[in-house]
Amino acid sequence: MHDLEPYYKWRRYYIASEDKLSPYYNKVYDEFKFTNKVYNYYVHPQWDSFGSQTLYAKVLIADYSSGIAFIELIGEWNDILYNDIMLLKTNLINPLIDNSITKYIILCDNVLNYHGDDNSYYEEWWDDIKEDNGMICFVNTLLHVTQEMERAQLQYYVNFGGELDDIDWQRYLPPQVVAKVMEILNNTVKQLDY
Repeated sequence: MHDLEPYYKWRRYYIASEDKLSPYYNKVYDEFKFTNKVYNYYVHPQWDSFGSQTLYAKVLIADYSSGIAFIELIGEWNDILYNDIMLLKTNLINPLIDNSITKYIILCDNVLNYHGDDNSYYEEWWDDIKEDNGMICFVNTLLHVTQEMERAQLQYYVNFGGELDDIDWQRYLPPQVVAKVMEILNNTVKQLDY
């Protein structure tokens, strides 16, 4: 896990440590000192902690004018033992909401497991953004992660699974990924309307 870096090709558009509105503003990264771990496995020092013991994040894009954020995750998402959603919501999402981010594309390619508990923080997150045409999309969750999220009934507040699990987002620019996600969501709504 220590050699899995957050996606870096969008750094020409956004760097969280240079964004005065970011919770990671002025953070200095040490490329040689590994401190964050998922259990006994170190993660690359470019990943940011938001308080979880097993899940780390990287804000790849925070576009305040369009209200869209891309957040990449790595590790084990454990709401049962560590209440990761509370930490994510409180320490990372709330500051973004406070700065008009209402659309979230959470890149879950490296989320290895999900252990769900109460879905009230997901509901709160949805309630905080729904009046502003908000959305929460988990992209590229592994099949067993999707199944666990369904058991926790996250689908009432978060879009995930289906075609959202098959987006080769690293091949595209951020606006193209947003367009693809919106196309999938719109097609899903049309299918439900018949």
